[in-house]
Amino acid sequence: MTTLSHPVDHELIQAAADVARTCCRGDNHTVAAAARARDGRIITAVNAYHFTGGPCAELVVIGAAAGQGVHELDTMVAVGDRDRGVIPPCGRCRQVLLDYFPALRVIVGTGDGLRAAPVTELLPATYVWADHQLDAE
Repeated sequence: MTTLSHPVDHELIQAAADVARTCCRGDNHTVAAAARARDGRIITAVNAYHFTGGPCAELVVIGAAAGQGVHELDTMVAVGDRDRGVIPPCGRCRQVLLDYFPALRVIVGTGDGLRAAPVTELLPATYVWADHQLDAE
């Protein structure tokens, strides 16, 4: 696998960190995510934890973006509350991000090791849902 180098969007990380610091409270909202739309806008959201499997912040961003008429995202990052910094997406989010935005870059890593990785790199040997659907006849 070839790893492509993409610049890290520090403004996006800061937007997620600001939301994590100001909007995350208690155990229900512990992670903030920010995504850069193709038109340059930044969409932010927080997770909605629930023991039945409430949505992660990355998935809430997808819905928030759609609600604002944004259907193409270029880059996404998640940041933990209480200054936990950038956190990688869980497996479910990786799959959803791949299916919705196959060209998406996701910021992962810590400190000087931050990088904007293609979502396909985060989900090796990918299963692309659309590739396995029967064609309608």
